[in-house]
Amino acid sequence: MSVDRLERVNALLRRAIGDALYKVFAGDTINLACVTITNVQTSRNLRNATVSVSIFGNERGTILHKLSQKAEALQSIINRDLSLKYTPRLRFVLDASVEKGDHVLDILSQLDIPKDENSEQAT
Repeated sequence: MSVDRLERVNALLRRAIGDALYKVFAGDTINLACVTITNVQTSRNLRNATVSVSIFGNERGTILHKLSQKAEALQSIINRDLSLKYTPRLRFVLDASVEKGDHVLDILSQLDIPKDENSEQAT
């Protein structure tokens, strides 16, 4: 399978999983506003997909566990809504890249950078 086609399948699955979350967790107490599907990596044979999830707040473990429990329900909705040769088996992993980026930005904002006198004279 070409890389371009695999990227399009990943983007399609990312959108479909994001939409299906609201259907699967309709009566649950999970606050889906703090859940973001950041990336989907599908295997070349379309049998497995790793779904990276960013979760805001303190309930990361609980939400990730519930997502894993509802993986089959999500797969059935994807199977119904999309026409793919195979419906990939979903595996959810926590994506901490957003938190790492926030941490770096916090560190940068706390730095006391002296102003350069040459740059002030040029303006």
